[in-house]
Formats: sequence, structure tokens, C-alpha cells
Amino acid sequence: MKSIRVFFLTAGGLGYAPIASGTFGSLPPVVIAFVLAMLGQSVWLISLVMLLLMLVFSIACLRFGNEAETLFGRKDPGQVVADEVAGQSVALLLLPWADPSIPGAFWQNLLLAVGAFLAFRFFDILKPPPASNLESLKGGLGILVDDLVTGFMALVVVQVVARGLFLWQFPPGA
Repeated sequence: MKSIRVFFLTAGGLGYAPIASGTFGSLPPVVIAFVLAMLGQSVWLISLVMLLLMLVFSIACLRFGNEAETLFGRKDPGQVVADEVAGQSVALLLLPWADPSIPGAFWQNLLLAVGAFLAFRFFDILKPPPASNLESLKGGLGILVDDLVTGFMALVVVQVVARGLFLWQFPPGA
């Protein structure tokens, strides 16, 4: 397997973390989204970056998942964290990031980033149905799809909680 494949499948080597490789693999989208929010980038740009991350790392899983299982000698190997990058990216879509010029924006954005991270890890570890049923799919599809579903579950929870907490920031009809 070529090094570029391993680079994407292991999210730049984060999949080689001796413990909690999935947790480490979930961090890049969280850090990127938070930094972009604190740089004053729009929700749309942050979401576009998250969609691109999801797409690139999903393609890596789908394209090289079978090879990864052969290389690492087991189904859904822990070293492969491209699925975590993709799933975590879903959990960060269209969140109500605060403009950094607003007082309290740092804490709101940090709360959103940490909340999305914790929600995704919770659902990814717990694997409630239908996510648990999808792990049985073969190859890259089985590696990836359960994480996309748990990412969506986390997204729903974070959106509901965040919009409830920060409701005062949204004008009626927004």
C-alpha cells in the first residue's frame, strides 16, 4: 500500500496512536472548524470545508478499505481513522458559530466544537442502531457508513442543543 493511502487512512498517522486512535482521528475536523470560526469565517465556508473533509476521507475509506483490512489483518482496523474524520465532519455541519468580534464568541465556539466532538465520540462508541447494523457491511463501506450515521446522530443532537442554548442570537424566522 502506498504511503499516500496510509496517510489518508490513518489521518496523517493519528490512527497509530497507542490508545483511543478513533478519538485522535476525530480531532482534525474539530480543530479546523474551531480555528476557522475564530478567524471569522462564515458558517457556509466552515461547512464547505467540513463537506470536503468528509468527501476526501470517505473516498479514502471506500477506495482503500479492502486494502487496509488486508494490510492491518482485520476488519475495520483501529489504525484506519479516515472514517472518524468523515463522521466527525458531519457532526460539525451548519453549526451556529459565533462571530469572533461578539463578546463570548470564544466560549460559544469552544462549546460547539467540544460538544460536537463529545457527541460524535459518544455515538461512535455506543453505536446505536442503525449504526451498529452497518458495521457488518464489507470492506470500506463497513468501515465508513456507521461513522457517517453516528456523525449525523451527533449533528442532530448538537444542532438542537446549540440552537436552544444560543436562541437569543437568532432573529425570528432565521
